[in-house]
Amino acid sequence: MLIGVLSDSHGCADITARAVEELLSHGAQTLIHLGDFETEAVIDELVGHNARIVFGNCDWNEQALTHYAESVGVRVDHPLGQIEVSGKRIAFTHGHLDRLMREALDDGVDYLFYGHTHTVSDERCGKTRLINPGALFRAPRYTAVVLDPASDRLTIVDVQKGPNG
Repeated sequence: MLIGVLSDSHGCADITARAVEELLSHGAQTLIHLGDFETEAVIDELVGHNARIVFGNCDWNEQALTHYAESVGVRVDHPLGQIEVSGKRIAFTHGHLDRLMREALDDGVDYLFYGHTHTVSDERCGKTRLINPGALFRAPRYTAVVLDPASDRLTIVDVQKGPNG
């Protein structure tokens, strides 16, 4: 199963929609959004795509967003989610809380997805591969990623910024 990961939409539903389209065209079967939605319209773009989410430091209305996401069928795993795919343990969080990052690393997960920095990155810390998909707002390049845990292959997907972006 391929996993599409995106982060830091900051209210930009149109760019999030383009990111979702790109991830699906690259074969993503599950979507994980790492937070900083700010609006329900961003969550709407994940509906019907087997999506899971956590919230970020800019999601001030977390309780309302949780209620909304659950009402439209988007699973909320806040503040730290974990799934297993192809025998690999995958954790995900927004990335602004060091304690949660350390908890996942100490747990020895195979992959740890995080956002927050608006910078795409792929590095290792011990046995854990830490992946930041980048951002869909206030970044020189808008990106998301697709991971194939079975082959350990990561694809960075560029997302068109749009006319105002």
